[in-house]
Amino acid sequence: MITVLLADDENLIRDAVAALLGLTEDLEVIAQAASGPEALAAAAKHRPDVAVLDLQMPGLDGIETARRLATEQPGCGIVIVTSHGRPGYLKSALSAGVRGFVPKTTSAKTLAEVIRTVAAGGRYVDSDLAADAIAAGESPLSAREADVLELAAEGAEVEEIAERTHLSVGTVRNYLSSATSKIGAANRHDAIAVARRHGWI
Repeated sequence: MITVLLADDENLIRDAVAALLGLTEDLEVIAQAASGPEALAAAAKHRPDVAVLDLQMPGLDGIETARRLATEQPGCGIVIVTSHGRPGYLKSALSAGVRGFVPKTTSAKTLAEVIRTVAAGGRYVDSDLAADAIAAGESPLSAREADVLELAAEGAEVEEIAERTHLSVGTVRNYLSSATSKIGAANRHDAIAVARRHGWI
């Protein structure tokens, strides 16, 4: 039996995934969490074979949670499920020790196969996400910088970005400023245009 930890701050999605995985004969969801810190605590208590983490979570995002989990429990395989298929996230996730990276559009059957692959020591990266990462080239932006820049591109004001990313207003401003500087743009609007053209957001 492969034991699984599910971490997602959207309760409905987490419960649905848990129910679907529960229909398999060889997978057992032994713990659930709604944030990065909760996931780390649950992993320490239950020691699952595989942790399935949402990329966007309060407290700690999926990548930072994965990085800490890989250090604290190197025997635990890590899968990230995301609605943000940005190339920079994939590269950051792999460098953090993640062995599975799939979009939230993935079927329950495929997710179960990914969990089995990772539990056996293998890797699985969604082919479309991998192709996008290769085509986009190396992004100069950190995952967080890309995240706030993408929200700014959607028209969100600094205060709204701070609320949606669980960051302070000052931190959001710093990320926007550093993103603009790294891209070599004159202002935030130019930075958004360049980042979109290169597939970085």
